[in-house]
Amino acid sequence: MRAKIDIGFDFRRDAKGRDPDAHSKTLRSYHRMLWSKPLPDGHVLDLDDTTPGSYLHHRSSLGDFSLASDTVVPSFEFLPHIHDYVSEAELQAFNTIGYTIGAMMVFPGKQVDGKWTINQARGCTRQVRDRFDLTLECIRRHYAGGRSPLADVLLRYGDFFALFKSFRGYVEFFLLEDLVAPDFAAVHISGLFDDFARSPIPGSAEEYSAYKNASIAFIEARNRRIQSSLTPVA
Repeated sequence: MRAKIDIGFDFRRDAKGRDPDAHSKTLRSYHRMLWSKPLPDGHVLDLDDTTPGSYLHHRSSLGDFSLASDTVVPSFEFLPHIHDYVSEAELQAFNTIGYTIGAMMVFPGKQVDGKWTINQARGCTRQVRDRFDLTLECIRRHYAGGRSPLADVLLRYGDFFALFKSFRGYVEFFLLEDLVAPDFAAVHISGLFDDFARSPIPGSAEEYSAYKNASIAFIEARNRRIQSSLTPVA
C-alpha cells in the first residue's frame, strides 16, 4: 500500500478556527510522513511528534532539531488595499489552496539567543514580508555565501541548512523544484525584482494578479510533486 496524502485537504478544516500550523493534526502527520526520509548524505531525518514542547523533533548524531510548520504563501488578505485588486471569490480560492500541503514548509522552531526564528523573521522583515519566493532566494544566497535580508537568521540555523549540503539538496529534499531554475542557479520570483529594494507587497491589481497566479501555479505543481513522491510503506 502507499502512504496517503490528500493534496487538496485544507488544513483549516481540522484546526477548528485556530492556526493550522500549530493545531491541524493532519498537517503535522503529513509533515512527519513527507520529511522523515534520507538526507543527501544518506542519513535519515527521522522525525517524531511526541517530544514535549516540540512540533516535530529529530535527535541523532546529526544533531538536535526542533521543527515547526509555516504556511509560506500568503494571500495578503489582511491588507485592506488587496481587496481592491481581487474579488472575494478569487481571494477565497487563493486562501483555500494556500492551506494545502504544497504551501507548507517546516523550519527550525526554537529561538536562538532569544532572537527571531526563521518563521518570525520571514514575516517581520520588510524586504520579505512572508513571501516564499523571496525567502527561497535568501536561502539560495545562504548556500552561496552571499548576503540577503535573512542572512543573519539563516546563519543562526546553519546546522539545519548544513543537513542538505547545498541549495540543490535543500530544494530536492523539500520538493521545491518548481520554484527554481533547472540548474538551481536562480529562484523564480514573481514580478519585478531589484535585489530586495522594492516592496514585496503587490502595489497594483496587475502585480497582485501576477503574484497570485504564480503562487497558485507553484502550489499546484508542488502538490503534484508531493503526491508523486510518495513511496510504498509496509
